[in-house]
Amino acid sequence: MQSIVYSQPGDSSVLSLVDRDVQEPGPGEVRVRVVVSGVNPTDWKARAGGTYGDGLPFPEITPNQDGAGVVDAVGPGVDDLTVGDHVWLYMAAASRPTGTAQESTVVPASRAVRLPDGASFDVGASLGVPAITAHRALTTHEQGPTRLGPGALEGRTVLVAGGAGAVGHAAIQLARWAGATVISTISSDEKAALASAAGAHHTVNYRSDDAAGQIRAIAPDGVDIVVEVSIPQNAALVADVLANHGVVSIYANNGGDEAPLPIRPNMSINARYQFLLLYTIGDEALSAAAEDITAALRDGGLPVGEDAGLPLTRFALEDTAAAHDAVEQDTVGKVLIDVQPE
Repeated sequence: MQSIVYSQPGDSSVLSLVDRDVQEPGPGEVRVRVVVSGVNPTDWKARAGGTYGDGLPFPEITPNQDGAGVVDAVGPGVDDLTVGDHVWLYMAAASRPTGTAQESTVVPASRAVRLPDGASFDVGASLGVPAITAHRALTTHEQGPTRLGPGALEGRTVLVAGGAGAVGHAAIQLARWAGATVISTISSDEKAALASAAGAHHTVNYRSDDAAGQIRAIAPDGVDIVVEVSIPQNAALVADVLANHGVVSIYANNGGDEAPLPIRPNMSINARYQFLLLYTIGDEALSAAAEDITAALRDGGLPVGEDAGLPLTRFALEDTAAAHDAVEQDTVGKVLIDVQPE
């Protein structure tokens, strides 16, 4: 089979296309014929040394955490998946050497989730890291909910920073599906159109002088949940618009590794700042997210494509290096790799 690999950290030039043997699944594992691989910032950052440092945990690594395809072999002890099932994959390369940038990958059965009928491989490959991160961000409020479903966020207001990004897009869609009023901050009319297409009820340009006033006009009592991509940049705005007992779910360090937080405004409303990282949230949270995301898929709540607010940029498997570069250069929307025909 064809596989993209690297054996040392570095820029995208360390990636190469090679032939490798197809592996057999072990106990509790499944093998998936990958149709589409999804690329996330975590993939190029790991390859560049941001995760592993100067060394690698394995002699050779195939990148990319997310993807979608067809189960073609099942290991002992796997009862809930069968050969022929269409699945979406998440965290395929977490603590493992083989991700989805290859024609066949072996993963723990828990990381392969059956796609509902009618859900495309493009949708499946666009979930994973972004959608599970968004789910976690929406379920950390001290007054709940801990699970998402229709009506779970009824009466709540959610502010999504950077609604044109992959996590922001998924957060808008999941919050809307769960019944929240959704506001998204954006930086341009083009990104406002994408956030609106994803389902945001309101968009506010965070660069405007009265951004906080505009948000307060929509949510006079403040916003309950903030899905935050850049707290160093947005700390003052967030403190101005957060509701009493509101939570700020911080999933990225865009803008830097340090942020000055205004103490008195946050203290007066009992604000909670929840940092989150997908790889350490635990199996229970991952499983809950996968179940709720699949339920949203069944309801048609997570479409992709420009009409749904998430433009798709596609590359061939041999062009995986260019796909990584596109994500590193902040290409708007979702970057996908067409690994092989369905």
